[in-house]
Amino acid sequence: MADHDREDEKKHESLMDKISDKIHGHGSSSSSSSESEDEKPSSFKAKVNRLFGREKPLHRVLGGGKPADVFLWRDKKVSAGLLGGATALWVFFDVLEYNLITFVCHSLILVLAVLFLWSNATTFIKKSPPRIPEVCIPEKPVTQFVSALRIELNQAFAALRDISSGRDLKKFLSVIAGLWALSFVGSCCDFLTLLYTITVLLFTVPIFYEKYEDQVDSFAEKAVAELKKQYAVFDAKVLSKIPRGPLKDKKWA
Repeated sequence: MADHDREDEKKHESLMDKISDKIHGHGSSSSSSSESEDEKPSSFKAKVNRLFGREKPLHRVLGGGKPADVFLWRDKKVSAGLLGGATALWVFFDVLEYNLITFVCHSLILVLAVLFLWSNATTFIKKSPPRIPEVCIPEKPVTQFVSALRIELNQAFAALRDISSGRDLKKFLSVIAGLWALSFVGSCCDFLTLLYTITVLLFTVPIFYEKYEDQVDSFAEKAVAELKKQYAVFDAKVLSKIPRGPLKDKKWA
C-alpha cells in the first residue's frame, strides 16, 4: 500500500510539473510576442525617412540658439511678442493703409517735440534735463553683414548661372515652377502681406512639424514617391524626346 501511495504521489507531481511547464512556456511565448510588438513601432520609426533627408534635430536645422528657440516657441513670451508685433505692424500699414514714411515722420516729430519741451521745462521746474543717448552705428557688425550678404549673392548668381547653362533640366524646371508660383502669389497680395504671411508660417509650421514629426515625414515620403513616379512617366513620354546637344566639351587639336 505504501508503494502504491508513493507511485500515486510521483504521478501527481509529474502531472503538476507538466502543467507548470506549459504555463511558463505560454507565458514566455506571449512575452516574446509582446516584445516583438514593442519593437515594431521603433523599427517603423527607423524606417521613416526624414523630410528633405534631414538627419539633425529640427532645432539644429533652424540654426540653433535664440532664433531656433523663437521659432519653436521655447520662450513663449518672446515668440508671442514678436508675432504680435508683426501682426500689429501688418494691421497698421496694410489694413489701415498708414504710410511708412508718414509714420516715421510723425514718430520723429512726436519724439523731438517731447524732448525739446522737456529740456526747456527743466529750467522752470528745476529738475535735471533728459539724458539723450548718443547713437553711433559700429563698423564691425555692418561690415560683417555686408560681407555675408555678398557671399550669399555670389552663391545665388553662381546657382543661376549653373541653371541657365542647360546641364540639369530637372533643376531648371523646378526653378521655373518656383518662380512662377512666387509671381502668382505676388499678384494676389502686396509685398507687406507676403512678408507677414512668411512670418506667420515661420512661427507656426516649425512648431507644428516638431509636434507631428513622424506623421508628416511618413506622409511626405509617400508624396515624394508618388511625385517621382509621375516625373518618371513625364520624363519617358516628354523629356526624353526633346533633342539635346552634346554635354561634353569638344577637344580642339
